[in-house]
Amino acid sequence: MADAGNDSIDVEQMYSRYAPMVLRRCRRLLQNEEQAVDAMQDVFVRLLANRERLHGRFPSSLLYRMATNICLNIIRDQKSRKTDADEDLLSRIACCAEQENRTLAAVILDRLFRREKSSTREMAVLHFVDGMTYQEVARATKLSVSGVRKRLREFRARALASASQEG
Repeated sequence: MADAGNDSIDVEQMYSRYAPMVLRRCRRLLQNEEQAVDAMQDVFVRLLANRERLHGRFPSSLLYRMATNICLNIIRDQKSRKTDADEDLLSRIACCAEQENRTLAAVILDRLFRREKSSTREMAVLHFVDGMTYQEVARATKLSVSGVRKRLREFRARALASASQEG
């Protein structure tokens, strides 16, 4: 792994150590094994391509954030394209009652996140879905703990207000 100087990151060593963590993150966000594996590989391809510009001081935070961003981009791209995947999704929903709850949750989250900054969405997912503490979210997003706390408090207030208006 690189030190704080200009040495490049040892991508092979990071892959050996952190690939399982990155894959778990991708699986959790994408909920599709094939996409998760592709996203995990994309994280390390991007790490390899940018290894000269990055440092290895906080590798797990760096990789966790890269995985989150790549997965959120995949999710965003999927929503922007209407393809035959919609029919596949409908058949999976019909086959699995648990999927109904996930779909409902996705609709609710889409409504909640519609007007939020991507950084706020990332913080909300890290804290509320992945269970990270304010300190961990602050490290992953490179913001202060008080900034994360404030943004999540404001997001929570907007979400509750939106829910009370709809209900």
